[in-house]
Amino acid sequence: MSELLDGKVCIVAGGGGDLGRATALELATNGATVVVTDLGTSLKGEGKAEEPAAATAERIKADGGEAMAHFGDITSLEYTGTLVEDVLEEYGRIDGAVNYAGILRDTYLTDMSGDEWDDVIHVHLRGHFSLLRNLARHWRERDREAEHGLSTERSFVSVTSPSALGNVGQANYSAAKAGVLGLTRTAARELSQSNVRVNALLPIAYTRMTEDILEDKSKSPEKVAPVVAALMSDDAAGITGRTIRAVGDSVSIVSDPEIERTAITEGGWTADRLTSTFRDALALGNSSD
Repeated sequence: MSELLDGKVCIVAGGGGDLGRATALELATNGATVVVTDLGTSLKGEGKAEEPAAATAERIKADGGEAMAHFGDITSLEYTGTLVEDVLEEYGRIDGAVNYAGILRDTYLTDMSGDEWDDVIHVHLRGHFSLLRNLARHWRERDREAEHGLSTERSFVSVTSPSALGNVGQANYSAAKAGVLGLTRTAARELSQSNVRVNALLPIAYTRMTEDILEDKSKSPEKVAPVVAALMSDDAAGITGRTIRAVGDSVSIVSDPEIERTAITEGGWTADRLTSTFRDALALGNSSD
């Protein structure tokens, strides 16, 4: 076992599933105490089961690590508040968290129901907000109470997806995962003064969510998990507001959106002048785009 995360307590939401389970085991292997929370639903968000979280926690314990299973709905502010309280009561501290909890309701935009939209947005985006808000409140209080602030930075890792860039049949999921990126960047700015760093993980791995579109089983969750362990460590101090892509043997930094080209006309634009400017000065609509 590595000692990289010795003494740290980390929450893994969605810790009963493929990526969550691999990450929980990786954190424990590096010395962290792991709190595994999972509602145990189907891929579509149906049903509930305590067994997935319990199974991950038991495996960590069997391997000689320290873990606790927790059961609840990550989108509930009341539940995540209770989660934070229970972890503090049991271990006295929380050093980091990662949120893999999510569902899919894929369909074309023209066929998508309001419920299919709302349910996916709720689980992914509200779930990230719910967990992060209550953790941020706790960490801010601890930072203010300490004479010189928190002795080490705390770390929150949100989970986005390549679908945040747009993917056919996933308007709801794409919107949710793009929203997670906006939340990540804003939270990183707001919480930096409280010694909290917030980063986004963009994983590509063979899981139950991707088995229909990703054939390469060598792109395993176990190859993604070390990225989260590294971000939870003190060695990642100062790294915040970034999006990190992990797939197979590669790790990449994903750039934030930026201005590509600018056109300026003194006195402002008219619509007829803009149509030609879109193509000529801004290169919109060209075959290269």
